[in-house]
Amino acid sequence: MREFKKSSKLDNVLYDVRGPVADEAARMESEGLRILKLNIGNPAPFGFRTPDEVVTDMRQQLPECEGYSDSRGLFSARKAIMQYAQLKGLPNVGMDDIYTGNGVSELIQLCMNALLDTGDEILIPSPDYPLWTACATLAGGTPVHYICDEEAEWNPDLADLESKVTSATKAIVIINPNNPTGAVYPREVLEQIVEIARKHQLMIFSDEIYDRLCMDGIEHVSIASLAPDLPCVTFSGLSKSHMIAGYRIGWMILSGNKRCMRDFVLGVNMLSNMRLCSNVPAQSIVQTALGGHQSVKGYVAPGGRVYEQRNYVYEALNAIPGITAVKPKAAFYIFPKMDVERFNITDDEQFALDLLHEKRILITRGGGFNWGKPDHFRIVYLPRMGILREALDDLADFFEHYRQN
Repeated sequence: MREFKKSSKLDNVLYDVRGPVADEAARMESEGLRILKLNIGNPAPFGFRTPDEVVTDMRQQLPECEGYSDSRGLFSARKAIMQYAQLKGLPNVGMDDIYTGNGVSELIQLCMNALLDTGDEILIPSPDYPLWTACATLAGGTPVHYICDEEAEWNPDLADLESKVTSATKAIVIINPNNPTGAVYPREVLEQIVEIARKHQLMIFSDEIYDRLCMDGIEHVSIASLAPDLPCVTFSGLSKSHMIAGYRIGWMILSGNKRCMRDFVLGVNMLSNMRLCSNVPAQSIVQTALGGHQSVKGYVAPGGRVYEQRNYVYEALNAIPGITAVKPKAAFYIFPKMDVERFNITDDEQFALDLLHEKRILITRGGGFNWGKPDHFRIVYLPRMGILREALDDLADFFEHYRQN
């Protein structure tokens, strides 16, 4: 029989959050070894629970969720999201501008397919959440990475961003709060990004899935609230703020100047209709989740579990000779830097494999986030404090003697 090969489009796609190192960890687990997974921000395995009222609400509504919804989503879900958008200051948002998805991931892929043709360029941060680069590539576009500056608390390097705009550029992507760095962009930085987009007539895509997980009293500002004259798409959801990653409920909000994205909206609508609708039971709890008690506030306040674990991991990493890290302001992640000369690191995938084999700790290498140097890795600080202490002790021991061959 003829051999069926993978599409050549996949040759240029990188998704190392679940890639070769994770595959090796799975192989080791199949042999009975215990692996500490610090690679994926899924709260459930670490004991975070969905608020009771959300679970109860879904249970009660299940008998009414057996059919399809409108392709954009249930009226109740979209109404709650629209009101949330208004509270965030997003301009010119109506019910027809809200789309629910099976997580934000589905909506990112949908948007890239609706926007990009072969030869089109889109500006994406480095480091990025790799789904953005992968989806842009699969859609036939060309991802162009602008640098986020570690010396400036991982804020975008605006000069580098603007220098990479060409006649083929169609949009700017920002991830704010950021994964993998935990940065939260201040208003003045967002205003300057808006000015660049305005000057070059670009769309703005803003991934804000962690907008309710800011710490240290920092206010999250939606960039769309600063750009009423520009076409903007803002993404968020409940996966992280309500600890329900498995429910797969996200959304996107179209705002600002929608007149100039009519063709894009036609494409979005066609693709939305093709997949019928997103998960209806998960949509049914959006109104309760957004309007009810926000349990995540307790996690990210002083004394809260996420807040205290963030502080511990930040301090413990910086205490390891040869390791430095910028303190995250939001989310579940920290992106430490390694002294590559001290550790003789030339291949960060090999480093990740060496750490996995020696200490049975699974992390994601910096290159997995389209970072160009082999000098970073990402740690998820969701495990309970006792496990984190054990993991950081193991990391310190590993780096005390590690030299890459």
